[in-house]
Amino acid sequence: MERANSRKRPSTHQPGKNTKKRNIVDEAPKRKSIPVTATRIEPEESEDELSESRQEDNEELADELGNTTIHDGIKGAKGAAFESHKAQKELLAQRKAAKPNAEMVIEAKILWNSARQRNLSKQEREAICKTLADTFLVLKLVRYCPKHRSSLLSEFHGNVLRLLLHREAGHVISDSFELYSNANERAMLLREFYGKEVALFEPKKEGNQGLRGVLDGLEKERQRRILSNLKENIQSIFENSDKGAVSHAIVHAALWEYLSEIELLDDKAEAERLRREIYEICQESVAEMVHTKHGSQSVRYFLAYGTAKDRKQITKLLKPHLERICLDSEAQLVLFTLLDVTDDTKLLAKSVLIDLATLASKLYMDANGRRALLYPLIYRSSRHITPAMATTLASTDSIRASTSKKDDDLRREEVRKAFSGDILNQVQLHAAKMIVDPGGSLLVTEVLLYADGDKLAAVEAVLRPLQSPFPGNMEQKHPVELSHTSRMLKQLLQGGHWSHATKAVARSEHFDAAIFSSAFLRIVGDDDDGQRIRNMAQGDGTFVVAELCERIEKEGRAEDKRKLKKWFPSGLINDIKNSDIRGGAVLLEKLVALRA
Repeated sequence: MERANSRKRPSTHQPGKNTKKRNIVDEAPKRKSIPVTATRIEPEESEDELSESRQEDNEELADELGNTTIHDGIKGAKGAAFESHKAQKELLAQRKAAKPNAEMVIEAKILWNSARQRNLSKQEREAICKTLADTFLVLKLVRYCPKHRSSLLSEFHGNVLRLLLHREAGHVISDSFELYSNANERAMLLREFYGKEVALFEPKKEGNQGLRGVLDGLEKERQRRILSNLKENIQSIFENSDKGAVSHAIVHAALWEYLSEIELLDDKAEAERLRREIYEICQESVAEMVHTKHGSQSVRYFLAYGTAKDRKQITKLLKPHLERICLDSEAQLVLFTLLDVTDDTKLLAKSVLIDLATLASKLYMDANGRRALLYPLIYRSSRHITPAMATTLASTDSIRASTSKKDDDLRREEVRKAFSGDILNQVQLHAAKMIVDPGGSLLVTEVLLYADGDKLAAVEAVLRPLQSPFPGNMEQKHPVELSHTSRMLKQLLQGGHWSHATKAVARSEHFDAAIFSSAFLRIVGDDDDGQRIRNMAQGDGTFVVAELCERIEKEGRAEDKRKLKKWFPSGLINDIKNSDIRGGAVLLEKLVALRA
């Protein structure tokens, strides 16, 4: 018996060998960056493919639309049903495009569509299928065999550039570099760009310093040869842009290494000449570079050092892809730098800012899209620009100082004014939807606080939805009952955002909170003699009404003060005092001050 017990496995709470199983679940791969120029239209699918993917699409839409089925149409007019189905299709396209390897999936479907054509010969069909199978197998081995990844990648040695110029094989190199390689493996793949001299004489050089590590300690002549080889290899990629390699992250990394090295040259005239030459090689493909980290850095570098003509050319190339640029965290940095360095703000207004404002209804629900809409108004405010993004954007400020003639503050003010009218119009048009959306309420707050010009129409459009009965019902809450909408109203009634540095509200000089509070009384309260506002005060709108009372008491007109006192007689104030509603004490304090 003792012997049997001695072999018993110790419990998990007793000392002994840890029997907990190691978590061997494969980590989610990095998300592949998708070019902003990539088409969203997928190839025509066969009936078999459609039947296989229909269930997945239905599940995705159910998750997105709150467990509703795809085929549930909106009851009402035929036009409403058409718009609903159109929105669902756009949603599916966006979700598919955001998936890892979305571009490769599209190309694989194109190949499959080609392979199943009846008029193909047996040899042609076998060649297409072999391409699909080989590419798929190699990429899966690189992804799922991390212990053998270095040896697998070493098999590409000497053939990286040739493979990049092959449309299918290039994706294997690109995905291996961007998604599955560590720093040493990425440096090994990049070394192919430096020329045969490096590949032959320093094939086993350790470290992940990249081009800088290779050039350190070498004489000037060898450094020039290596830089020349790097430039020639980059040029060969861009001259064969139809192969698709110009959009790969590995090519952009090689380009950024080249630009970084010529920046360190002692001869500034020589550096400027080399910079001009490489820009002329890449200029037609800038739109295919902005979606990766190093591609974005390179295009921003071209913008900062470029002439007015260069910036105009880049703007023309980026304009057709503005929506995709705004929704991409790396690409939008190029847009922000364009706004930061371009002296011709009238050109910006015509070619970029008008189109940007027009996209507001499509962008405000996405964090990246919302940031793109707000940058012309609030610049690098920490409320929407992360410290890392601010640091990245600041890296071109010193270059801009030597290439731009206009004062930075003047340029920012001109951009803000040029953008204000169009974005205020968009808020006016879409206010009812924006204020009930968490992201939309953030956009409305910043636009009203910091845009320039007449805001009365936009303010009225924002307040008009508050005329609905308060409180709402289970199917549809009143906007004030939504926390994000309530926060928006409080900030607008305060006239700015709370500053943790000064422990006070930082009022915006472009917004009059007193006018907003007067409009609030007129639009929300006049039609029912204040009953709706009284209901808010005794419900979920207590803090909003408290801010309204404070603004009227401190800055309001005498007529508004009399109106508010009439709506809140002493009897109602006593009821609020004796109640336990959340925020009642704050509201009571503001009402007492109002009646003093």
